[in-house]
Amino acid sequence: MIEHLTLANGPHRHTAIAAGPADGELVLLLHGWPEFADCWTEHVRALAAAGYRAVAVDQRGYAPGARPPGITDYTVPLLVADALSFADTLGAARFHLIAHDWGGLVAWALASAHPERLRSLSVLATPHPVALREQQETDPDQHSRLDYVRFFQLPDGQAEASLLAEDAARLRAAYEGKVDGDLVARNVRRLSEPGALTATLNWYRAVDEKLTIPAGRIRTPTLYLWGSADRALGRGAALRTAEFVDAPYRLEILPGASHWLPEECANQTIPLLLNHLAAHPS
Repeated sequence: MIEHLTLANGPHRHTAIAAGPADGELVLLLHGWPEFADCWTEHVRALAAAGYRAVAVDQRGYAPGARPPGITDYTVPLLVADALSFADTLGAARFHLIAHDWGGLVAWALASAHPERLRSLSVLATPHPVALREQQETDPDQHSRLDYVRFFQLPDGQAEASLLAEDAARLRAAYEGKVDGDLVARNVRRLSEPGALTATLNWYRAVDEKLTIPAGRIRTPTLYLWGSADRALGRGAALRTAEFVDAPYRLEILPGASHWLPEECANQTIPLLLNHLAAHPS
């Protein structure tokens, strides 16, 4: 049974979904843009059935009670601190971390700075930030794939207006038809709340156009899942990610899969994740 929680984090209140035994090893799940915690619903259920305490959190800007107004309120160190606070609130000195898209960038940064907190790391879609930055500097294809980042960084509400125009047609199109229509409708409704879309886009505005993220070497056992049809994140950065991991590492390429792995490929990602977590219990 899915539980609905609220996690206190300083002045903020983060909504979350959870399942599994209270004494199970914590698995913290971080979503990306434009998603919420419930993109992980199938994973939370499967992790709970395997005996883990699975918690997926609506992150800063997504939870209505955690929506500060400034761009500098969304820097990566603050997002990393949020994730650590979630684990602290849930009573976990060490935990498994699973993340997708922007959540993956936060996860790479957290793992490099705080390896002592993690039992394992699993990232869906998002390559190591340095691999991505270096790849786009040398590969015109990867550079052009990130044009959307530069669009999101436009000032004065230009991106918001474009994404929400004509019943949010451009925002809906971002999901490429790979996400269930009911979930897309819920996401659009939540992102249409006053200030919500701006808060989520401030994640992009708080970094430079190259997505420079403070992430270094990874010393945590790592599983990286990448879809070969990912429109935003190309093969070059995916393959180069291995260069930044000084620990047991596995890359799984999902042929024909898009960027939206939590929703599109749960039947493939769940067994891979469960095997990875079981191999690294401490």
